[in-house]
Amino acid sequence: MRVLIINTSEKTGGAAVASNRLMNALNNNGVKARMLVRDKETDEITVSPVGHPWLAQWAFLWERLCIFFHLHFSRKHLFEIDIANAGIDVTHTRYFKEADVIHLEWINQGMLSLNGIRRILDSGKPVVWTMHDLWPATAICHYARGCKSYQSSCHNCPLLPGRSDNDLSAKVWRKKRKIIHNRTIHFVTCSKWLQRQAEVSGLFHHQTVTAIPNPINTHVFHPDNKEQARRRLGLPVDKRIILFVSQKVTDERKGMAYFVEAVSKLADSDPTAKSTTVVAILGGHGEEIAGRLALPAFPLGYVSDDRKIVDVYNSADVFVLPSLEDNLPNTIMEAMACGVPCVGFNVGGIPEMITNGITGYVAKERDADDLAKGIVWALDPSRSKSLSEQSVSKVQLEYSEHAVAMKYIDVYTDALAQKGYNI
Repeated sequence: MRVLIINTSEKTGGAAVASNRLMNALNNNGVKARMLVRDKETDEITVSPVGHPWLAQWAFLWERLCIFFHLHFSRKHLFEIDIANAGIDVTHTRYFKEADVIHLEWINQGMLSLNGIRRILDSGKPVVWTMHDLWPATAICHYARGCKSYQSSCHNCPLLPGRSDNDLSAKVWRKKRKIIHNRTIHFVTCSKWLQRQAEVSGLFHHQTVTAIPNPINTHVFHPDNKEQARRRLGLPVDKRIILFVSQKVTDERKGMAYFVEAVSKLADSDPTAKSTTVVAILGGHGEEIAGRLALPAFPLGYVSDDRKIVDVYNSADVFVLPSLEDNLPNTIMEAMACGVPCVGFNVGGIPEMITNGITGYVAKERDADDLAKGIVWALDPSRSKSLSEQSVSKVQLEYSEHAVAMKYIDVYTDALAQKGYNI
């Protein structure tokens, strides 16, 4: 079985990381998988760029310009909206023609246009689409944030200036509906939370949505010597370390404001905290946050090397991700695989990952007091061994490459069977 995974980026972003891990998991379990990307960043031979770089850049800029126009030339929400009016035609590539199954992942920002998706469907090849957010089930947004219009038909979009029944969201919605109508796409969500949201989309009548988590290589992400990891990173070996990780630390959706407040509450409640506890921040713009924290902070910057990332997790005593809306964060999975207890809000797919009281603490949504309580709870040394062991056990059982690959192979087999193939 040959599977072509299509994603905008090879390495940058959570969807790219998940796509790479899935490709490796499939290749290690009897499937010939490769990736087709807009942004190729390594020399990996199983990942191929599509089109000329200038073509992809043009598609990206044209889409942004059109969105900018519809936002009345305001930058607000400029990168929260995707309309897929420009992209690259992948159906003429060698790898598309050779593939038995086309597997779409995150294909926004100039990778695929809606017309490009229509061409893929017109090819007659079975299509599986992993949803890393809600965009395939809405008109233009990636997260509904309480809006329920997508359950019937998008219009009067809160991301657009003015309110209109025939705004940009309504126009894109009609185009998506026309493309998907009477077509079969095998949608997969990374969390049951996103599955529940997707299943009620007005676009998804008669479509099947399956929940399969992202995989992780437990041979790479695993517990290691904490003191040695800290020394390699230049972090204090005699302090408790609270870790926060995000590709862009200042992303409001990742809940940094609540993290800052919770750390302040922790410091106020424990007079010794400033001398015994520090915060490590992994991700871009961490230095912008360090000065706002009530505890000493170590911004580590953006890191792409897995070995160093594993060291960061193994340095931590607790990992905190107070996302306000999230699917199935790779960062929580990575922390748990390294035996680090996690604390997060009861939102999205996070409570599916953190088993409250067993592998970490699930705090009340947008409650900095409860978040601080959870951090203190997870830092208790009497719990550390059990939390660590339970975290590793859950990852190995539910998120290992083999476990996830087998679930995807079942989806591919069903998709091929519906098309009359027997591979």
